[in-house]
Amino acid sequence: MGQVIQKDAVSSWMQHMRSGKFEEAWKISDAVLRSRNGKPCRHLPRHLQYVWSGTPLTGKHVLVRCYHGLGDTIQFIRYAPLVAAVAASVMVWAQPPLIPLLQTMTGIHQLLPLHEGTPDAMFDVDVEVMELPHVFRTTAATIPSETPYLQALPLSAPKQGLAVGLVWKAGDWDERRSLPFSLLAPLARIPGITVYLLQQDAPAAGWQGQFGIYPGEFCLSDFARVVSGLDVLISVDSMPAHLAGALGVPVWNLLHAQADWRWMEERTDSPWYPSMRLFRQEHPGEWQPVINRVAAELEQLSKQPGQTTSV
Repeated sequence: MGQVIQKDAVSSWMQHMRSGKFEEAWKISDAVLRSRNGKPCRHLPRHLQYVWSGTPLTGKHVLVRCYHGLGDTIQFIRYAPLVAAVAASVMVWAQPPLIPLLQTMTGIHQLLPLHEGTPDAMFDVDVEVMELPHVFRTTAATIPSETPYLQALPLSAPKQGLAVGLVWKAGDWDERRSLPFSLLAPLARIPGITVYLLQQDAPAAGWQGQFGIYPGEFCLSDFARVVSGLDVLISVDSMPAHLAGALGVPVWNLLHAQADWRWMEERTDSPWYPSMRLFRQEHPGEWQPVINRVAAELEQLSKQPGQTTSV
């Protein structure tokens, strides 16, 4: 019975977040917080563990744990300056590839590389990075949306016209987010653009030299420099989309019909990232209409004087 209630609570929470009713979602989060008080969770996989006990952060030495994906850390690390404004100090235990990028933002006093053990840090309160919107009772109107909050020196590359990055395959945990490379063929026929294939291991993800420039693999810091040099990144819902948004780079995020709660419902923009546009499936599994819309807008963009990618 308890598991059924928990599932119902999660479903209701997600629907409130999708609808922009964050205040209602936090009421559910408050109830869950009370119900789990004193119950251990360290036996669970880290991405399922809860961390924050409800203790206020004011005047405390705070440890922010980053137990989810790279994209999740990038999205919610924006709260570090808000934590720093009330806490005595802010320590962030983050995925090692992200640390050079996180060093470019304000509000973090100490960065620690995440590992399977325990953090080498003294702290009063700890919180998982995705719990911070609850901590601050964020509403759709109060999302800390100022960008860029991460910095990367643009890496220039030869181009003709617009520099367009492509990412078409996300992580395997939700294959609905990915699309076959073959569906991107309409983009190859657009004049006035240079396409860079920024998909990790593009050959394994379906690219066999059909079109575009594949620059190879990069460490995350260099990848951020490449993204910073683009005019627009076109990406499925994955880490590169979050990275572009955090860097303030124009990004077109391609979403499946039942997209994650953070992208809300029916919107074509995102309150989390001012430089982001959302292109949604109208019917589950139907990517080609999405790509056709993207191709039409990209072609119009390539013809504009000055070729601006502002949203």
